Amino acid sequence: MPDDISSNEKSGQSGFYYGWVMLPLSMLSLAATSAGQTYGLSGFNKEIGASLQLTETDLAKAYMLGTILGAVPIAYFGHLMDRFGLRKTVLGTITLFSLACLSLSMSTSWGMLVVSYCLLRMLGPGTLAMLSGNTMAFWFHQRLGTVEAVRKLSLSVAMGTVPALNYWLLRSLDWRQAYLVWGGVIWLGLFPLHFLLFRNRPEEVGQSLESRRPPKTEGIPELLTGMTLQEATRTSLFWAMTFGAGVFALVMTAVVFNRISIMEERGLEEWHSAMMMSVLSVTWAITQFISGNLADSFPAKPLIVLGHILFSAGMMCLYFMDSVQMVLLAGGLLGVAQGFYSGASHPLWARYFGRLHLGKITGIWMTAMVAASASGPYFAGAIRDYTGSFSTSLLIFAVLPLPVVVITLLADFEQQASEVTGSSS
Repeated sequence: MPDDISSNEKSGQSGFYYGWVMLPLSMLSLAATSAGQTYGLSGFNKEIGASLQLTETDLAKAYMLGTILGAVPIAYFGHLMDRFGLRKTVLGTITLFSLACLSLSMSTSWGMLVVSYCLLRMLGPGTLAMLSGNTMAFWFHQRLGTVEAVRKLSLSVAMGTVPALNYWLLRSLDWRQAYLVWGGVIWLGLFPLHFLLFRNRPEEVGQSLESRRPPKTEGIPELLTGMTLQEATRTSLFWAMTFGAGVFALVMTAVVFNRISIMEERGLEEWHSAMMMSVLSVTWAITQFISGNLADSFPAKPLIVLGHILFSAGMMCLYFMDSVQMVLLAGGLLGVAQGFYSGASHPLWARYFGRLHLGKITGIWMTAMVAASASGPYFAGAIRDYTGSFSTSLLIFAVLPLPVVVITLLADFEQQASEVTGSSS
């Protein structure tokens, strides 16, 4: 059922709010980005390297270059979202992301690997994750923090299960066949559901924002106002959130990408990295749900600052890690930190900058975040090659969140909220 809405939908007489249909769709699309996430791709590093006769440094360079190139067009997809709507942009992205999985399965050289990494990182963790995140902002406002926390549970679950799933796939198939499976599952599993069920806004089904009531004004979406991209980038809040997301992306990507080598360097085994990821995903999911609920009733700034401080503490645990207990503590702190930060920060984009140009604004933010994630693995690998260990990079990573704490404390959250509330552009 394409963009034409049936008379039953327009009547607004359905017995439930359609936003609760959009939530699981958004969760599925976020979970599907696993095929391009670091925790999904890194499980194939050894097999890809052996097949293409590439070293770990070669793989890190390909990953970094592909991610940087992939970050650049993400902002354009945000522009497409604002122009053509979420539904068409999501359907196109799902199709292209499936083809990107096919591209990786056909890679036979370092250059082809760079192109495939570029497509996977751009379309999955970049564009599809951005579109998934923006979807709920058009259906919820007062409960946006809680709904976002539920949506992101899918990513936490995926982070805890996809590495094991990929391990099972590699026991049954080679890495090329595994990514053919990923491409088929993404397209066949997501495209039909989104084609049939996805709607851009409540007004398309005869409802209002966060309510089953018919819209007050026919054809004019509620809260479809907000800052322009230029106005948003002149605010301290935009840069506090962008720098914060960039630090989390850079450091977490570096740790996840090199997690097995970090464990081995500290006298631990490969299964310890899986243990850490499991603890991280569980604590992330729980804390994110708590933080998202709190963000609906309390100021977000203290939660965001707490996330950065705990993130620094988690990296220090990795630096001193020498036992199973430290593995568990590091995974727990990193998960809690990510949960507090993401649960409190994501609803701010729509609440403080509005929805009129949300695609362009979050497109720039996502571009910066993906670009930051590109440098993490290579940065850590280069320092390891120079010094002989990951210790120096882990220590640097532990310090990076602290300047962002200062930037966040100085940002005027309340002023931006009042500005966008009064905007009518």
